[in-house]
Amino acid sequence: MTLDGSGEDGAGGNDGAAAAIALAHALFDAARQGDTGTLTRYLDAGVPYTLTNTAGDSLLMLAAYSGHPAIVRDLLERGADADQANDRGQTPLAGAVFKGHTEVARLLVTAGADPDAGTPSARAAAEMFGRAELLDLFA
Repeated sequence: MTLDGSGEDGAGGNDGAAAAIALAHALFDAARQGDTGTLTRYLDAGVPYTLTNTAGDSLLMLAAYSGHPAIVRDLLERGADADQANDRGQTPLAGAVFKGHTEVARLLVTAGADPDAGTPSARAAAEMFGRAELLDLFA
């Protein structure tokens, strides 16, 4: 069985693939919407914290960009890579800076996120948008 639904598993065919895809979408939505309970429940049950969507956005990227510090903290504590870029070269820190999520940016920097990683980098985004408090964080 494949996650894109193109294979058969012999016990339900594409139904299992469709369910897996639906679950992945629900988890990406939970990260975006700050649904800590849902995300934590599935991560605790074994869903990998490294899960990414078709654009290469990790759960951490989606939570950081959407400004959910509790989820960001949980994912970092589970081992999520603070510098994991998506397919466009954007990092969670750059996403948090772009959206002005200072608390999330602090968590990522504390976890070792590189303000100069990615394209554009978090530092470049902070300069572009005049976010002096975030530039100070990178000093």
